[in-house]
Formats: sequence, structure tokens, C-alpha cells
Amino acid sequence: MNAKKIRRLHIIGAGFAGRSLACEVKAKPVLGEVVAFLDDDPALIGKEIEGIPVLGPVRNVAKLLRRRSGDEAVIAMPQAESEYLKELYIILKTAGFERIRILPGISQIIDGDVHLIQTRSVDPQDLLGRTPVAVNLKESLAYLRDKRVLVTGAGGSIGSELCRQLLSGGVERLYLLGHGENSIYQIDRELQILQEEGVGEKTSIVTVIGDLKDSDYINYLIKNLKADAIFHTAAYKHVPLMESNPVAVIENNVFGTLNLVHAARACKVRRFVFITTDKAVEPVSTYGASKYLCEKLVLQTARELSAEERDASNFMVVRFGNVLGSRGSIVPLFQKQIEKGGPVTLTHPDMRRWFMTIPEACSLVLKAGGVGENSGLYALDMGEPVRIRDIAEQMIRFYGYEPEIDIKIEYIGLRPGEKLDEKLFASDEAPIRTKFKKINRIDPRAELWNEALDLDSLIEKLRLVCYFDAAKPELYRNSVYLRLILKDAIPSMRGNEGAAF
Repeated sequence: MNAKKIRRLHIIGAGFAGRSLACEVKAKPVLGEVVAFLDDDPALIGKEIEGIPVLGPVRNVAKLLRRRSGDEAVIAMPQAESEYLKELYIILKTAGFERIRILPGISQIIDGDVHLIQTRSVDPQDLLGRTPVAVNLKESLAYLRDKRVLVTGAGGSIGSELCRQLLSGGVERLYLLGHGENSIYQIDRELQILQEEGVGEKTSIVTVIGDLKDSDYINYLIKNLKADAIFHTAAYKHVPLMESNPVAVIENNVFGTLNLVHAARACKVRRFVFITTDKAVEPVSTYGASKYLCEKLVLQTARELSAEERDASNFMVVRFGNVLGSRGSIVPLFQKQIEKGGPVTLTHPDMRRWFMTIPEACSLVLKAGGVGENSGLYALDMGEPVRIRDIAEQMIRFYGYEPEIDIKIEYIGLRPGEKLDEKLFASDEAPIRTKFKKINRIDPRAELWNEALDLDSLIEKLRLVCYFDAAKPELYRNSVYLRLILKDAIPSMRGNEGAAF
């Protein structure tokens, strides 16, 4: 019988992260064998670290390496900028490495504590967009130490990343709440394995399957979980899909949030952080309208707190734009289209969106949750918007093809509920810089602030559409009436006739 083949690793970066990985592999030979460090630092090149040679510069030696089939490269440079990562990826790919893995960004690493299990294959999102801002996660999470934290939508893109980062916060208990059992099962197993491999601190992880639309259950749940903080990410999010299912998105997003907010207030939850989107700004889609109303609900609740309640609770909103790689976003869609040979479909050649990596967005959300004040509406600094066509072309090249030559790009037009450009601030909002990098507070401009919206009255009208009332049976699931209600209440919804109801 042949001996099992040992995985040979080349670690790119001989700094603290690379050395930590090498020590871990040395202590656990089953993980493989580190055969070399590759680094650009002249002070390190030619030396040995833990008996492992440091070779360099990377761009010169990578192509000269005596590789074997199956050799892997691990990029252990969590502070590297996106442009350099692009260059590294091309160098390593050209050198013939079949598998190239990468460590998470510096914001996800606590006190130099890195583990091989945290590495993953390089993804297009690692090479797109701007260089993420570094957030001192340990410092940011200090307010959650020894606390009970509930994440709704814990199986989703944002919710699951919040949970990964919360492992490093020293929380007493982490509740994973979701409606879909498979996604909750997957993030639970991932977090358990990360803990087993020494990532983060020991935390009790509790999975909870439930539906936010069930008010009785949510009241029971929040009362018994005794959570100190809630990060509310759960929502229906797919814009065109929700245009075809408008009642469902209002029922789930608006009334689910309403149930959670009421329960959190009644149980004096210390911090309630609602995650929202740029599509809530002057919305034209039903999804955007649902998030707009949720923002209003959370902020109205915050303003209605008595002085005694304010001493116990903080309700706040954090808004940001698109994130790279979330489920249903363009990155995974483009990946599938490229893998099948194209075409890659775009809505419009000039469509632009803000883009931020999921880990960066979550680090900033956790930071805002600690420094934010009651009734605060915060917006993450997304940098400059990026043209979607540029993202598509970069991704096509990432997979080794040329745009329009190997993979065609086709334009299909704006879909129902979509805008050509999104905004992070409405005309009646003014962004104000805070002392915290990349976190802005939004204050209403007094002369433009819309006090005409009677939120309580609107909610009762929407309730008749979402929940059956024998006195008005004709309104139940009446999407035409729903549309009229939203148009009457939200000026930006008027004139948008694209949705099919």
C-alpha cells in the first residue's frame, strides 16, 4: 500500500501570520509540510524561519520553484492591498500552482492568532474593489464580552459572517436564529469546527429555528433567550423576485421586524442593531420600500423610549450598499455564467454600485453596534461606486478569459424594481462624519424631514393586506391595493409601473 501523499505548502509572507501557520502545520503534520516561505523583504530573504527557507522576491522565485503536482500556495498577508493581491494571484497562477488559498483580512485576526482552517481558495471578490479598512475587532467587540448575542438570518451572507467574527468577542452565548434549517445547520457546523481548531474564544453556540412573522413565538423566544444584543439581518432581499411577491416581502420584512422590535423593547434588550440597505433610500422597489419602513420602525421605537427605557436599551440602524459575494449578488451569478461559457448578462453599460467585502461590512457593523447611540442612523463609507461592467470584465479575466473574445457580455435592460444608480443618503438626510473611520451618522435636515408619514396608520393598512380580516376580506393578499398604499405613503414609489403584480 502506498503511503498517503503529504500536502506541500508554500506560504507567501513570512510575517506573523505566515509564521503562525508554519508553527501550526509543524505541530500537526497531518496538515502537510511547509517547504518554503516566499517574501519580498530583503531582510528575510535567504534566512530560515523554523527551519524553513525564505525565498524571494516572490515575482522572481515563484516561477523557479521545483514544484510537484498538487503543491499549494497559501497567501498569509492579511494586510495586503487588493492591487498587490491581484499581482500575487497572477504570479502564482502563472507559476503553475493548482490551488491558491488566502487568509482572511486583518480585521478578522485577533492578536496574530491565525489558523490554517481559516484559509480558503482565492475568490474573485478578494481581487475586486478597494482595499478593506482594518478594524481592531478585539477592541470593537469589547462591549459584547460575557454577553448573550442573537443574530437573525444567521445562515445568510451577512449573518453568518457576523457570527464568525463574534467568535472572537468572548460572548457568553451566541444564538443563531434562522427560518431555513439547512443554512443554520451549515453555519453551526462551521462555527463548531472553527472553535475546535482554536479560532476565537470558547462560546456556547445555540441554534434556533423560527419565523419572525410569528409574533407569539418571537415574544416567547426573546423573553426566554435573555439576549443582551440583537443583530437583525434576516430579510427577503432579491429585488425582481420580491417585485413578483410584494405581499410576502412586506409581511416578512416589515412585520417580522415589527415583531422583533416590540419583543426586544418589552424584554429590555440592551442593543438592537438593524441592518439595512441603500435600496431603502428613496425606494422604487417593494423590497426597498420594506427596508425603508423598517428603518422608520426601528428609529420611531428608539425615539419613543422613556427616559428609564433609554438607560436600558439602544435601538439603531446601520445602512450600507452592495457587498461582494453575497447570495444572489452579481459575483456568484457572474461566476456561474462564466463557468458555462457565457454570456455574462448586465442590465446597463453605465450601471454603478458601491461594493464592500462582507467581512469589512460586518466588522464595521459590529463596531457601529458598540459606538452607536440610541435612535442613531449610521451609514458605512462605501468609497466610490464601481461600474458593473468593470466588475464583469475583471471576473472574466480572473478565470483566464478575455471579455468579448472568449466570453460575451450582453445587456438585458433594467429589471422590475431596479435603479440605474443607488444612493446612500436621501435628499432629506445629511451625512455627518464620526470619529470612527468609515462610519457616518445620518441626521435629518429639519427643513426637508418628512413628518407627514403616519407610520402607525400605514402599518395598519398593510396589516389588512398581509393578514386576513373577515371584515375586509377583499384586501387580503391584494397586491394592487398594496401598491397603491406604498405609492401614497412613499413619494419615490410613484410612477414606477415596472412591477408585475
